[in-house]
Amino acid sequence: MISKEEMQDKVAGAWAAKMIGVMYGREMEFKALGKTYEDSIPWTPTMVEKALLEDDIYGQLSFMSSLVKHGKGATTQLIAQDFANASFPLCHANLQARKNIFDGLVPPHTGAPIHNMHADDIDFQIESDFIGFIHPGMPQSSNAMADSIGRIMAYGDGLYGGMFVAAMHTLAFYEKDIPKIVSDALDAIPAQSTYAQCIKDVIDCHKKYPNDWYKTWEFIENKWAKHDICAPYHSFNIDAKLNGAYIVIGLLYGNNDLQKTMEIAIRCGQDTDCNSANAAAVIGLVHGYEKLPDVFKSHIPQIADRHFLHTQSSYNTAKIQTIGFIEDNIIRHGGKITEDSYYIKTQKPIFRGKLEQSFPNTVMSYEVRMKDPQHWTLLGTWKDFTYGDGDPDLYKVAHSPKDRLTIEFEGSGISLLGSWNVDAGMADVYIDDKFIRQIDTYYREEAGKYDVNRAYIFHETNLKPGKHKLTLTVAENKNPLSKGHKIYIERAMVYTEKQHQNR
Repeated sequence: MISKEEMQDKVAGAWAAKMIGVMYGREMEFKALGKTYEDSIPWTPTMVEKALLEDDIYGQLSFMSSLVKHGKGATTQLIAQDFANASFPLCHANLQARKNIFDGLVPPHTGAPIHNMHADDIDFQIESDFIGFIHPGMPQSSNAMADSIGRIMAYGDGLYGGMFVAAMHTLAFYEKDIPKIVSDALDAIPAQSTYAQCIKDVIDCHKKYPNDWYKTWEFIENKWAKHDICAPYHSFNIDAKLNGAYIVIGLLYGNNDLQKTMEIAIRCGQDTDCNSANAAAVIGLVHGYEKLPDVFKSHIPQIADRHFLHTQSSYNTAKIQTIGFIEDNIIRHGGKITEDSYYIKTQKPIFRGKLEQSFPNTVMSYEVRMKDPQHWTLLGTWKDFTYGDGDPDLYKVAHSPKDRLTIEFEGSGISLLGSWNVDAGMADVYIDDKFIRQIDTYYREEAGKYDVNRAYIFHETNLKPGKHKLTLTVAENKNPLSKGHKIYIERAMVYTEKQHQNR
C-alpha cells in the first residue's frame, strides 16, 4: 500500500531528479573519454531550467504523449510512427530507427542488428525512465512495455539496458536499499547477457572495494570499454552496458545521497548527463520530492508549467500524466484504489524470453578511409568532399547512376560509413558478385557529420571468414523525395569473428 500523497511525492521526485541529473552532468558530456572526469562540477539552482531543452526528457515525454494520444489502441507501430515523424533531431540508434521506419520497416525490425548497427547503444536506456515511473512495484509489467517500445530502436544489450533502468525505478517505489534495488533489478534481464555480466562485475567490485569507486571504474574500463562497435577506433563510447555500469557505480557508491550519486556517475565519464539523470531518478523515487535538497530543486516551481522542447508537456503535466498511467496500471494488474491509497499487486522482477545478443561474435578488425585511395577502386564521377567545421575527414561522393566503388577486404563482415542526405541516392550492393540488397541513402536532413556519428549506409556482419569483395553501384532509380543520386562514403569498417582476431 502507498498513500496517494506519498505516490505523488515520489512521482514529483522522479521527474525533478531526472531534470536535475541531466543538467548536473550536461557540461561534462563526453569530455572524459576512457578516463575519469576530474574537474569541478558547477551548479546553481537556475541551471535546471535548461532541462526543458534536453532530449533525455522530451524524448520520453514524446512516447508518453503517444500513449495518451492513442489510448488503449496504442500499438508499437503507431508509437513508432509518431516517433519517426516527430520534429526533433535524433542520433545513433534512434536515428537509425527513424531512417528504417522511413524506409518501410516496422518494429521489431527497426531495432534489429541486421538493420541497425546501433542496436546496443544507449538510446533506449536514456529514455526508459518513464516506463518504470508508471509501473510502481510492477517490474514484470514494466518489462513487457519495454520489450515493446524498446524494440523500435534497440535489441539485445540495448534493450536490456532500458529494461534494467526501468526495473530499478519500479523497485524504488518500495525499496530504499540501493544495493538491493540494483541487485533485484538484474533479475529483469537475462543473467547470461553481457549487460548483466557487466553490471554484476560492478556489484562484485563494490563489495571488494567498498570505499574506492575508482578501482571499480578501472576494472570495468579494462574489461568492457572496448566493446562498442559503433564508434570505430574512438574513445567515445555509447555502449549501453558500459554507461549502465557508470549509472550503477554512481548508485552504489553514492550512499543514497543525490549529489554524491550524480557526481560519481559523472566522474565515470562518457555520456555524463544521461547517466547522471538515470541514476538521479532512482534517488528521486526513493526519497520523494520533499526530501530532495533545496539547492537542486528550488528553481523547479518557477518553471513547472513551461513546456519541454518539442512537446506540449510541462513538469506539472508530466506528473499528472504519470499518476494517470499509474492508476490505470494498478487496476489493470490486479490492484485497487481507495480514496486515499493505492493497493498494488507487486511483482518480482523476472525476465521472460530468449537471450539475444546483437553482435555476439563480432569485433572490429581494421578500417579503411577514403584518404587511403590505394584500397578503393572508383569508377565514374566520384568527387572529393569534406564537411569542415570540425569534421576534416575526406569523403568520396558519387554523383551519377552507374558510378561504381569496389573494395577488397579480409574478415567476416564490413560496413560502409558516410552520410544520408537530402540529395542522396540509391545503390545496389554486392559481396563477392552476389547481390545483397539495394540501399536508399536519402534522408530528410544531413545525417553523418562527425566521425562518432557517421551514418551506417550499409553493413553485413555474417560472412564466412576470409577474403571478400564489396561492390557498390549507384542505381538508376532514387527516392522521389531526393534531390539527387549522390552516395556519400567516408570509410569502411571490417569485422572479424573473435576466434579469428589476431591470426
